[in-house]
Amino acid sequence: MAADVVSSYVWRGAYQSGIAVQPTLDFTAGGFSIGAWASTALSEVGGSLMQEADLYAKYAFGFGLSVGVTDYYYTGNKFFDYAKGGAHSLELNLGYATGALSLSANTLLNVDSDLYFEAGYAFDKVSVFVGAGNKAFNLTDGKFSLVNIGASTTKEIKITDSFSIPLKASVILNPKSEQFFFVAGITL
Repeated sequence: MAADVVSSYVWRGAYQSGIAVQPTLDFTAGGFSIGAWASTALSEVGGSLMQEADLYAKYAFGFGLSVGVTDYYYTGNKFFDYAKGGAHSLELNLGYATGALSLSANTLLNVDSDLYFEAGYAFDKVSVFVGAGNKAFNLTDGKFSLVNIGASTTKEIKITDSFSIPLKASVILNPKSEQFFFVAGITL
C-alpha cells in the first residue's frame, strides 16, 4: 500500500485535475496481481471534485508479456452502471517489457473503437515515453494522434539513515491539444 500526492493528475496526455491524492492497494502472487488505485482531487474541476476509483487485475508471464483488465470508475455515478457511456470504462491491457523497453496496447471495451498505444524506454536516471490514441480520454474528434510525449525521473531524498522521501517529476507534451504539463509528486 502506498499513496502519492501529485501537483496535477495528467493521464495519457490529458489533464484530469489539479493537486490530487492517489492511493494504491496491490496484492501480487506469482505472476498474478490485483489491486485498486484512486485519485481524489483537492480542488474543483468544472464545479466538482474529480474522483476516480479503479480496479485492476493482471497476469505477467515470465517472458515479458502481461495481460490485464482495468475498470475505471468515476465516483458520484451509480456503481453498477456498466452501459456504454456509463460510470465505468472497462479497458483491456496488453504489455510487453524487455530490459529497459516497454510497450503497451490498450482498448476500452465499452467505448467504440478506442485504442491507446505507448512505448517507453528507461535510461539510468530518466525514462522517456510516447503514446498515441483516439477517442475516449484524449481526443474528441476520434482521429488517431500522438497525444503523450514526455520524460519522468525519480529521486529519493535521504532524511535519516533509515528514512527517505521518494520524489518524482514528469514533463508531458500533448501535441494534439498543444498542451504542456509539468507534474511533481511525492510517495508516502
